[in-house]
This record gives sequence, structure tokens and C-alpha cells, in this order.
Amino acid sequence: MAAKKKKPTDNNKLIAENRRARYDYAIEDTIECGMVLMGSEVKSLRGGGANITESYADVEDGELMLINSSVALYSQARNFGHEERRRRKLLVSKRELSKLWQAIGRQGMTLVPLKMYFNEKGRVKLLLGVAKGKKNADKRDTEKKRDWQRQKSRLMRDHG
Repeated sequence: MAAKKKKPTDNNKLIAENRRARYDYAIEDTIECGMVLMGSEVKSLRGGGANITESYADVEDGELMLINSSVALYSQARNFGHEERRRRKLLVSKRELSKLWQAIGRQGMTLVPLKMYFNEKGRVKLLLGVAKGKKNADKRDTEKKRDWQRQKSRLMRDHG
């Protein structure tokens, strides 16, 4: 029997990205986790109404929570809507949670959301980064490296 072909879907799409995180933090490790959401939140996310730039994750009462993320209100959900900036539970295994707990315990480590997206099955996923804050000198250093890479690629393109 022939295998079924998958239909091309728009499920695997980016909802929100925290581009500032890689500039402000040195990302040491990443982890993908699921989210517990209400129906109106999912509808709003399908329309692209999310912001994770000012948010972070933390372990509270043995559960991983996303704090200060914004999901826009869904206009058709009048009576059964959601709060825009509520704490949302993140779904990870117990082993991953203990690793994250230990990483937070180290000095200067934090959990920064990098991307929020729909996976192949249409589920909302969040890519968390275990990160350490950068100092201003480190930020300048990464800018210098990035500028040098651009100049090098231009030279190779023009004279190579």
C-alpha cells in the first residue's frame, strides 16, 4: 500500500521572534517546549498577535512559566476571551525541568524566549534559550566580529 502524501500546510510558521535576545544574551543552550493556551489565544496567534521581546521564563512551584508575554485579544471572543499578559505554563519533561532549574541556579543564567512558532502538527511551540547576560564590551565585540564578516564577504565577492 502506498504511503499517504502530506498536504503542504502553513502550520510551520513563525509567530514571534525575540531578535534582541541574541544581542543582549550569550545563548548557551536551547530547548523547545509546548504551551498551555486557551482557544482565543490560539486564534489570536494564528493571526500573528504576539510579543515575546520583554518576556522571560522561570520555575515557580515546580512548573515552568512564561512571564510577561503578550498575546493580543481576539475580537470575536467577547465573553470567553483571555488576559493579554497572563502567566502561561510551559510544557517540558521532568528531566528537562531539573536541568533548567540547575541552570537558573548558576550565577547570571536566565531563560529567554527566542521564538514562538507553530510546529508541523499545528501546535504552538516556544524555543527557550538558557542564557547569560552580556556586558557592553561583549556587545561591542560581537558587533566588530559581525562587521568584519560583512567586509570579508564583500571583499571575497568583489575580488574573489
